Amino acid sequence: MYFSNLLAPTLREVPAEAEIVSHQLLLRAGYIRKSSSGIYTYLPLGLRVLQKIERIVREEMNKAGGQEIMMPIVQPAELWRESGRWDVYGKELFRLYDRHEREFCLGPTHEEIVTDVARTNVYSYRQLPLMLYQIMNKYRDERRPRFGLMRGREFIMKDLYSFDRDEAGLDVSYQKMYDAYTAVFQRCGLDFRPVEADSGAIGGSTTHEFMVIAESGEAEIVYCSSCDYAANVEIAPCSPDHFTEENGPETPREKECVATPEQTTIEQVADFLNLPPQKFIKTLFYQADDEVIAVLVRGDRALNEIKLQKLHPALTLEMAAAEKIKEISGSLPGFVGPVGLKKVKIYADNEIKTMVNAVCGANQEGYHLINVQPGRDFEVYRYGDLRLIEQGEPCPRCQAALNSARGIEVGQVFKLGTKYSKALNAKYIDENGKENLMVMGCYGIGVSRTMAASVEQNHDEEGIIWPISIAPYHVVVIPVAVGDELLWNESKKIYEELQAKGIEVVLDDRDERPGVKFKDADLIGYPIRITVGKKYKEEQKIEIKLRQEKETRLIEEQEICKAVEEIILAAR
Repeated sequence: MYFSNLLAPTLREVPAEAEIVSHQLLLRAGYIRKSSSGIYTYLPLGLRVLQKIERIVREEMNKAGGQEIMMPIVQPAELWRESGRWDVYGKELFRLYDRHEREFCLGPTHEEIVTDVARTNVYSYRQLPLMLYQIMNKYRDERRPRFGLMRGREFIMKDLYSFDRDEAGLDVSYQKMYDAYTAVFQRCGLDFRPVEADSGAIGGSTTHEFMVIAESGEAEIVYCSSCDYAANVEIAPCSPDHFTEENGPETPREKECVATPEQTTIEQVADFLNLPPQKFIKTLFYQADDEVIAVLVRGDRALNEIKLQKLHPALTLEMAAAEKIKEISGSLPGFVGPVGLKKVKIYADNEIKTMVNAVCGANQEGYHLINVQPGRDFEVYRYGDLRLIEQGEPCPRCQAALNSARGIEVGQVFKLGTKYSKALNAKYIDENGKENLMVMGCYGIGVSRTMAASVEQNHDEEGIIWPISIAPYHVVVIPVAVGDELLWNESKKIYEELQAKGIEVVLDDRDERPGVKFKDADLIGYPIRITVGKKYKEEQKIEIKLRQEKETRLIEEQEICKAVEEIILAAR
């Protein structure tokens, strides 16, 4: 490909809309262009990267026994009502009507459709196990699309679904996919970790997320260096920390109301009363569907909403409005507490029950209660593990201190069990003539998100540094002066020889200054840059530079193609 024929509109300035590195660089380097909020056009360079990721995914899915199909994007509401998810997905589901007023949705995922395929085409145990997958666009009406390809309303995903006779068969299929995903992300050149995770609206029992480690990641994970434990903080179990004063266990004292004028945060009240945050009870109010609930965590802790939603199942869970809080407690946030609350259920983290002489809001503006005893001064409807785990806490498996990191979810594997086969009556007949529910798993890879995650992990101040396996082109050949016949002819010769060897190469034939070409080459992120310039004229040597390295090498002209082949082979 000659650069003059390539649609690669590079930008020198960072677009104002782009918040994170991958969004900035994919726009600047001419890989994507925004169509509307959360929806993008992939230009030639971007599509080439996607196709390479897709090829790796296909090869690993096929190797694991998957069969590729293509299911419809437009899905009938009847199937979603059968599964019970038409209302669960809520406003994220793009809903539409045809001219006959029949309801449909744009597929955010395909469990319903693929289960319908299985129940109408699979009858016998002899047809199982079965793995079906597709790579196609998905649609979710995100409330706030952001970060470019990280959180869009239209995105490209690979989803595979396994059908087995029993749980033992599902275990085998799940492990095959776990191993296949590991191979996919290794081949894409990513630094990643599989972590235990929450299944969310997909449902099911066991699930793992595959996280690309990156500072810009939306998710926080914890992992243990002493064993193989790793989990999303959303589901990592926490052991209660029994906080005690330096002088040892305390004797419970009588509750007392104290003035705390204009002290509305835990930090402010802790300083005002000269007490540590561990002595405080933080009271939060949530609107859970049509019910308001109160939730208690220790003052130095953060509430885990995923855990709360498991303890108190609700389709929607969001912070209650200040007016509603005042109606229930008699006070605005900042001075609320559990003592005297009668109109709501109180949920509390396990650490709350161990607290002695605690501090909480008095439900009266400007006042707090001290020496509060859970069980004596207020009753909890239900205790549970409701907090976020923190770095340094003991590993749930081996008790070593946990490390933390941020990650970008690029894939997730689920054990669904019979959640969908039961709802949609997907059965097979066993060798004894008995009907049984198929046991399912589902496995997703965000193809477009993997592209963005790679950029987040592989870049510098100059631009993208693609792993060779997914780079749009392997090599760019740059003649420093296209008007110099000697340099141009040598550049064209190298270009044609590399092409003949099946190496993907761009010849930068633009009549531009060398510095402009070098900047574009670094921005776009070609793994290998070949420069034909002064050294060729003087010594018959060609400059070759790897994108991830600072130093430039000089190679004999007749050895250049061999050197490129060796670099590419070593990277694979």
